Amino acid sequence: MFPATFEYFSPTTVDEAVELLKKYSFEAKILSGGQSLLPMMKLRIAMPSVVIDINKIEAFREWKEENGYLRIGSLVRHADLERDTRLQQQYPLLSETAAWIADPPVRNMGTLCGSLVHADPGSDWGAAMLALRAELEAVGPEGTRRIPIDHFFVDTFTTSLDTEEVVSAVNIPAPTGKVASRYKKLERKAGDFAIVGVALHVMLSDDGTVKDAGIGLCACGDIPLRAESAEQVLIGGKLDPASIEATARQAMDAADPASDLRGSAEYKKDMVRVFVERGLCEIAEELGL
Repeated sequence: MFPATFEYFSPTTVDEAVELLKKYSFEAKILSGGQSLLPMMKLRIAMPSVVIDINKIEAFREWKEENGYLRIGSLVRHADLERDTRLQQQYPLLSETAAWIADPPVRNMGTLCGSLVHADPGSDWGAAMLALRAELEAVGPEGTRRIPIDHFFVDTFTTSLDTEEVVSAVNIPAPTGKVASRYKKLERKAGDFAIVGVALHVMLSDDGTVKDAGIGLCACGDIPLRAESAEQVLIGGKLDPASIEATARQAMDAADPASDLRGSAEYKKDMVRVFVERGLCEIAEELGL
């Protein structure tokens, strides 16, 4: 099928993009990577009357560390995060997650921020950003605001972003200790959406205890979920077999998947347990614990 008729704009500045959103509001859709929007438009699941292509806004292309955060612009592609060796030591979950997304053509075009705004409950990036305690930066007529990732996902394909706002970046807190991460994903075939996905991020204190931990789940509810009670099992203690087993069971209890053709809810919950336990064991080995 072909998309319905739409008007196309290609702003070159943030202010111009915001003015267009202010003018067209809910009638408009932002185009960044287009890996979700364009297929939906071709199938006429999405039929915006206005498309605002932000790919000429140079301010959205960069990533940099500033003020205790890694700021990733909204036009940074999945492949950029997968391949950039400068990020892998302090932010290993970025490359871990990016490598699991779809296939090379999608990773070359799709964007982290675009994936988050799409708000698919099976979003790999949604789980990863929850684990990293990220914040989204949104620009609108009233200026710029920061949205904690825990308050960003409202419902399936629905976020707290206003219709006149565009996401300019995602901000990830810089680690203050030794870190290790894993992303585990169950899929029917390479490049498929997750049946279950688990993002794990662990930061150690100088004494070897867990200073901070993040556990994000995808395809386990109406939105990407944080396994907060499981995180609390880890924080302040040692990453040992007993804490790993307890954490895995708490994460399983936090998951709320639906039964479907890909598996029963019970099977998916148990896969969360398996992935959390397996991932944390690998992290403990990497950290020399």
